[in-house]
Amino acid sequence: MEKINTALILCAGYGKRLNPLTLNTPKPLLKVKDISLLENTINLINELGIKNILINTFYLKQQIKEFINNKNFNCKIDIIDDGESILDTGGGILNLIKKSANDNFFVFNPDTIWSKEYIEVIRKMEVFYLKNKIQNVLLVVNKSKSFDKKLKGDFNLDSKNILSYQEKNFIYTGCQIINKNIFSANNNNSFSIIEIWNQMVDKNKLYGFESLNDFIHVTDIEIFNKLSKNY
Repeated sequence: MEKINTALILCAGYGKRLNPLTLNTPKPLLKVKDISLLENTINLINELGIKNILINTFYLKQQIKEFINNKNFNCKIDIIDDGESILDTGGGILNLIKKSANDNFFVFNPDTIWSKEYIEVIRKMEVFYLKNKIQNVLLVVNKSKSFDKKLKGDFNLDSKNILSYQEKNFIYTGCQIINKNIFSANNNNSFSIIEIWNQMVDKNKLYGFESLNDFIHVTDIEIFNKLSKNY
């Protein structure tokens, strides 16, 4: 059976909502329950059986490079800098996939506390993506499952797994599968992935897959402190 064998992890952001913690430490290296957000994400990817990982960096990038070099992860990890200026989420993804010969990629944000409970639903999402030969599917969760009750929904999810911007009862979890061809008409270097999603929504081609797991996202310093005390 066909499988996706490369995952991207987005680690270039400034993490300003977690100041002052992120003034000297990049957000992916902050720890919750004695493990960094980045290591937790890599562990999930390993559990999924994916052995190729590309990580983009920009802010405090040397710390992330040293962290990866000092760890003995059981997978191949390549670190790719955004360059002289930060590329935002869309530009960062595009810069990463240009370094790979693959067509399809998992994309993870390390801001989410990924647990082993996600493995089954992510595998099912992969089957859905490949079986239906689509180009973008987002793992989403009903906002009632969110630890951070301040988070508003991003999308509506209908019975055909199509996402829209109507009622917005679902939150993007930070995991998606993406095909490189959806960037073919993009001529920008720095742009948000939301621009791509908007184009896909307009064509009714942005798909969602629902997770029933509790959603824990390190949104800001308030949530980080709550997690540090209670999680």
